[in-house]
Amino acid sequence: MALKVFDLQCEAHHVFEGWFSSHADYDSQQERGLLTCPICGNGNISKMLSAPRLNVAHLKKEKQPVPAVQAPVPEATANFNDKTLAQIQAAVMQQLRAYVKQTEDVGDQFTAEARRIHYGEAEERAIRGNATPEQQQALHEEGIAVMPIPGFLDEDQLQ
Repeated sequence: MALKVFDLQCEAHHVFEGWFSSHADYDSQQERGLLTCPICGNGNISKMLSAPRLNVAHLKKEKQPVPAVQAPVPEATANFNDKTLAQIQAAVMQQLRAYVKQTEDVGDQFTAEARRIHYGEAEERAIRGNATPEQQQALHEEGIAVMPIPGFLDEDQLQ
């Protein structure tokens, strides 16, 4: 079963991912009040615009260590004040933006270039770009690993 990955945001502007079996599953959980922010526990959650995709298959082969950053669960946030939570979120965002900045933006050629890299027809490198849900599914079925990233992590899009 394919999962839907949505970028979500709470009322306090914390951004996080939610994984659902369908749009209806998201709507159902939202209506029943089951969605909460993993950073602050806020239950006023909204869906953000869909994100571009990254080809990250090469990261599995390189096995580079990734710094572990664990967001506190809502029950644990009682020990953190707003300033501490903001600092944690800022550090995570800074690290994610640094990873994104190391990728090459191939724009609408993302699907074709991801395939060329996967099949050894192009230099293996980290790329980012645009892919429709159908294109993402086709890549997944071919065994090509891609993941959505929110646009605000791409500094090129913010300028």
